[in-house]
Amino acid sequence: MTTQPRDRQDSPSPSLDPSSPVANVLQFPQTEPTFYYFAYGSCMCPVDLKRSLGENTHAFVLGSAVLKGYRLGFNRKSARRNCGVLDIVPDVNAMVEGVLYRLPERFSDPLDHREEVPRGGYRRETVEVSRQGRIYHNVRTYVVVEKLAEELAPNDWYFNVVLRGAITCGLSESYCWQLFNHMHQLQQRHWQTQSLRSA
Repeated sequence: MTTQPRDRQDSPSPSLDPSSPVANVLQFPQTEPTFYYFAYGSCMCPVDLKRSLGENTHAFVLGSAVLKGYRLGFNRKSARRNCGVLDIVPDVNAMVEGVLYRLPERFSDPLDHREEVPRGGYRRETVEVSRQGRIYHNVRTYVVVEKLAEELAPNDWYFNVVLRGAITCGLSESYCWQLFNHMHQLQQRHWQTQSLRSA
């Protein structure tokens, strides 16, 4: 029988796989409310997430997880990063790998701010993800509000931080290659278009 995780009112300390490269689990008070968060873009990298939340986030990584019924797309231009950034789009035949966090409630508003929720950049979406045979309900993730008609390439910085998060937190090798190829192809198309325009 699969044991379902309890709701966020019950907040045991997070744990990591013994084989995970992310270590040194922080013991935060069990009385502190928490929420599950599924990251699929730059927030997969705990180092990058720390920049927004102001605290080390390695300790809150539960590990890699799978979201079924969605696919990735670079459907938004980030003004801050000046490039295409990731989104998830409903697709019954697809799945997205990402990183599952269990974050203290105090990170909720800063995370919304990072995802530009107040300005209509992304909005919260509640999903179910699976990890090592367990189904996690009421998991927060973010989706783009106004999607571009055509995918926009990431810049090198975004490319690298997304890939670093995927590899560091143990996404499957096949998915990491898929992610690499997706981003590389978008960049190649971008440079070909730029070359044609300047010719």
